[in-house]
Amino acid sequence: MHVTRTLQGQILRRASYTLLMLVGVSTTAWAQAPVQQVTAPSVRLTLSPASLPDASKSTPTPATTPVTTPDVPSAPTMPTTRAGWEGFGAAQTAADKGTLDVYGFGQADAIADFKQNDPNWYDVNRPTKLPSFANQFGQDGHFYLSPRQSRLGVKGELPTTDGNVKGQFEFDMFGVGKDAGVTTIRLRHAWGQWKHVGAGQTNSQFMDVDVFPNILDYWGPNGMLFFRNTQVFYEFRNDDKMQGAVAIEAPGASGDSGVYSDRIELQNIKPRFPLPDLTGHLRLKEKFGYVQVGGIVREIKWDDTLPDQFNLSGSVTGWGISLSSNLNATKADVLRLQYVYGHGIQNYFNDAPVDVGIKNQPGNLITPVTGEALPVTGVVIFVDHNWNDKMSTSAGYSLVNINNSDAQSPSAYHQGQYVVFNLLTTPVKNVMMGGEFQWAHRENHSDGFKIDDVRLQFSFKYSFGMKFGG
Repeated sequence: MHVTRTLQGQILRRASYTLLMLVGVSTTAWAQAPVQQVTAPSVRLTLSPASLPDASKSTPTPATTPVTTPDVPSAPTMPTTRAGWEGFGAAQTAADKGTLDVYGFGQADAIADFKQNDPNWYDVNRPTKLPSFANQFGQDGHFYLSPRQSRLGVKGELPTTDGNVKGQFEFDMFGVGKDAGVTTIRLRHAWGQWKHVGAGQTNSQFMDVDVFPNILDYWGPNGMLFFRNTQVFYEFRNDDKMQGAVAIEAPGASGDSGVYSDRIELQNIKPRFPLPDLTGHLRLKEKFGYVQVGGIVREIKWDDTLPDQFNLSGSVTGWGISLSSNLNATKADVLRLQYVYGHGIQNYFNDAPVDVGIKNQPGNLITPVTGEALPVTGVVIFVDHNWNDKMSTSAGYSLVNINNSDAQSPSAYHQGQYVVFNLLTTPVKNVMMGGEFQWAHRENHSDGFKIDDVRLQFSFKYSFGMKFGG
């Protein structure tokens, strides 16, 4: 009896050990088995310094790059012999590889402000953030240090059986909106594209990011279009002769109730955007540079939710056109130019105030006031000059002019001007430093108030990058 039980125990232990070995082999093989019945190719990791980005607000041109993972198919048929296991992954050696670029820079800006501006925007030169009356922000003379331009991003591209998938995710530390003035994460790009169709947050299809000059000021020329917006776009062409896209973009606008801002009748006006903004551009490329035309159409509505004798509901149509260019004036000089005109498109500008202003309707007892899509003009004229392979200068002028409505307050923003001149050096490939003179000017609507701001900015920028795959 005892011998029988001993033999049974030995048999069970040997059977269990054999079963565990088989399961271990199968599990190992399954773990090594790739998607689509092929073994994963070896991944080659290469490190290379990132190209030095422009010292500007401009982002890498919508890099055409996200990272994605192929769909996992049903379980593959497992080999039944050792030879089968050894040859199981041979089919994948020709598989295409994706790429992933990690890039960024750390930057510090030292700023001497000889006048004053809104302290929530202390480290940028924006005419709209200058005082609207004398000493609105205290006394003149301030010094600032800011790291908020520092940036981190990833770009990726992955081949599929029908075209590449690509995209970008990027953020900096420049708080805006409710985080204005705060050093905190701010999303810049989060988008993807497959073939002609893309979606996410990136540069508006109305704007031309290449107009942005090589300057230190984070915000840049006030008169250029600059707006990263959530969108779905269709890039109908992109080659060495032409590039163009159209999009539907997230709508939004702001309004100014002007001299009636304290009236209870206006406290219950609610904005509404029933349609997306329609945007697009077409760029023609030549040896001398390029010329780009852009356009936008949008609908802005507001509803009067207060039940009284007035009906202040209304709507306007916003629209705009843009003509921009980069011209290779000489081998060392690039002209960056833009002209924009439109009605009710201020939030697409780099630095412009409200889209809709209030206006009087004399004699109308039901709707005594209404909204007007404010006409706006923007101009950018800049030149980037390379003195040699280590030193450069950017200099230029920008303007925003608003045709104010008759019921806006006398202190409402009317016009802003912007001037920059700098000298930058890149002593080694991924290090940039330099100094910049900045001037901004603001004029009010009708009270005669004007003010200037003068600044000196010195910046130190250290770039890095890593590339995976490829």
